[in-house]
Amino acid sequence: MDEFETLKEQFDPMIRSIMKKLNIYQNKHEFYQTGLIALWEAYQNFDPKKGQFATFAYSYIRGRMLRDMDRQIRNEERNVHPKEEFWEMIQDDDADPLLQANEFLLSLCRDSHLTRQQQKWVEYTCIHMLTVREIAEIEGVSVSAVKRWRSEAKQKLKGTLLAIKD
Repeated sequence: MDEFETLKEQFDPMIRSIMKKLNIYQNKHEFYQTGLIALWEAYQNFDPKKGQFATFAYSYIRGRMLRDMDRQIRNEERNVHPKEEFWEMIQDDDADPLLQANEFLLSLCRDSHLTRQQQKWVEYTCIHMLTVREIAEIEGVSVSAVKRWRSEAKQKLKGTLLAIKD
């Protein structure tokens, strides 16, 4: 049996205990896998000079599960998943309202004279529903750069929308 298998058996009760303390009752298998991945990463990053492994592993696993719970909650808040009956009731009046909304958004970006980076922020945020951090990772820039794109884009879009309103 290799080292990690032994570690997995040893820390399995800890992972399950953390899940119980965090009241994880949905997607248990997924969170258990998250716990195993966190255990592996803790094993890789552990520095024996800084304390005991069990304490380090506990905080590492718990932190990873909390982060994943937070990410899952944000995703659920952003995305609505209606039941099947809802889709049966919808009539197809327009060819594709989402496509029309995206076209309107992109035309608004052009009318507002947004830079390419500002347009990327609008597309990533409004169409792909990504966070500032996720956009920064994709574009290979800092989070503050994406925040600057956002701020400037919002100002320009606000000016264009106010002009349209008048």
